[in-house]
Amino acid sequence: MFVPLHDGVPLRFLRVPYVTYGLISLCIATRIAIHFWTNEATEVAVLAGFGTIPSVLFGEARLPDELLKAPAWLTLMTGIVLHASFAHLFGNMLFLWVFGDNVEDAMGHARFLAFFVLCGMAGAMLHALMNPESEQPLVGASGAISGVIASYLILYPRVRVWGLAFKWIPLRIPAMFALGAWILFQLLSALFDQQGAVGWWAHLGGLGAGAALTPLMVRRGLPLFGRPA
Repeated sequence: MFVPLHDGVPLRFLRVPYVTYGLISLCIATRIAIHFWTNEATEVAVLAGFGTIPSVLFGEARLPDELLKAPAWLTLMTGIVLHASFAHLFGNMLFLWVFGDNVEDAMGHARFLAFFVLCGMAGAMLHALMNPESEQPLVGASGAISGVIASYLILYPRVRVWGLAFKWIPLRIPAMFALGAWILFQLLSALFDQQGAVGWWAHLGGLGAGAALTPLMVRRGLPLFGRPA
């Protein structure tokens, strides 16, 4: 397990990655609001009403009429900013903080926001397709951030990233190794952790969407795969 801390890649086109900072702020504010202004029962209701529940998305189940909720299709987006705990939030926001600014720099503000949302939706949809009868809400920005990771790997595979291996060993290794190992872990977990509480397929859906969308959404002429300009 590798926890990224810093990459040191300077921004080339933007002065401030407003969208990255805005997304982090929105996710943090949402988690704080849920924590301090709901009790246990209402928190569960919020996650159920605005997270992606596969069986509800496909019309096999229905939430109570009196529950405040988003339309089923819209939960593919609303679930992105919800997190089940502060630990869940911290892990996602750390990855977004380290890698999001450079991907936003490569795409521009508007395209990066669209990219982030599309990757999150793709992740939630693949999770639902792989678990169509599930009644558990999928929440979190993991699918969207997985798309960011895929994009960063395409843009900066040779950049050396500072991080902690196994959560405590400091290392500085190329992104292709650090993030490649992370991707392999997601794939193996999706295949073998059938009863896990983590949305592994959402991660893979976001990765796939990120890899497919990156060549279409980066600035014209920007080199990919670490090639010289």
